[in-house]
Amino acid sequence: MTQIYNFSAGPAVLPKAVLEQARDEMLDWHGSGMSVMEMSHRGKEFIGIAHQAEADFRELLNIPANYKVLFLQGGASSQFAMVPMNLLRGKTSADYIHTGIWSGKAIDEAQRYASVNVAASSADRKFTYAPDQSVWQLDRNAAYVHYVSNETIGGVEFNWIPDTGDVPLVADMSSNILSRPVDVSRFGLIYAGAQKNIGPAGLTMVIVREDLLGNALAATPTMFNYRTHAEHDSMYNTPPTYAMYIAGLVFALLKREGGLAAMEQRNIAKSGLLYDYLDASDFYTSPVARENRSRMNIPFTLRDPALDEAFLKGAQQRGLLQLKGHKLAGGMRASLYNAMPIEGVQALVAYMQDFVQQQG
Repeated sequence: MTQIYNFSAGPAVLPKAVLEQARDEMLDWHGSGMSVMEMSHRGKEFIGIAHQAEADFRELLNIPANYKVLFLQGGASSQFAMVPMNLLRGKTSADYIHTGIWSGKAIDEAQRYASVNVAASSADRKFTYAPDQSVWQLDRNAAYVHYVSNETIGGVEFNWIPDTGDVPLVADMSSNILSRPVDVSRFGLIYAGAQKNIGPAGLTMVIVREDLLGNALAATPTMFNYRTHAEHDSMYNTPPTYAMYIAGLVFALLKREGGLAAMEQRNIAKSGLLYDYLDASDFYTSPVARENRSRMNIPFTLRDPALDEAFLKGAQQRGLLQLKGHKLAGGMRASLYNAMPIEGVQALVAYMQDFVQQQG
């Protein structure tokens, strides 16, 4: 059977060891006689699973004690509304950095609740770079500053953390969380959809500083109030239990494999392998500025777009799946999340070389 490598941007590849463990525990979790899917979220078995998952997540990211970790639903897109609802705290404006499609969606949603100041934008170069902070036009009276640390579609990643002084910094880290160490204390709030580096779709992680809780807009629905979930340990309603269980397995595996410092070195090696080949080729092109190239999502184009379908068909025959770029971006995209082994990148580069030879 052909070895399969899944380059999907999300839902994305999961570690084989995690899938095997979940398989083995599917019908009977640790002698309980139940699948985790069947467990009450109020029962001692699942409470133990949830507590361990949070503890491991906190350890991996070295999350300070004055931050709450929330296991939520609704995807990262729900956070586009929850952030302004909860963090305006009596103010009327917020700063946003516009670096691509996802930051654009966040801006559109925030405008329902606040006056949005686009403090910097990379639209002038088709969102192929991250504006240096020296050009940001921040408002010192803003309620918060929001940015997307890695644009999944455009493949633009910040390799630095913005300095926003006393104004809380908010980051959508959906597609690069757990891929490298990060100083959580620099942020007021971090959120991330799970379906890239954490686990299956259906779970959203939020890390929020405690002093930012408790001042939501008066009209905020109970389920959209961070304090609701913080006060109930993410158990106000039935949480996405099975997704939390799988996330917990991923966290435990990352700890066993050396934590985020080790993940970063692997991700540097994997992305470097593909970027080095792209840079040496005149057949393929990387559209992103070198200093802002994502380690997680690598878009590239063929010299002749008419060959795109042939490239994708050949890739699928080689077991290289989900390489088609997003419908809004076109071209190709290889997503190299933590669970993608370097052998997958080696196989992709080998195929890309063979395809060039086939096309003469």
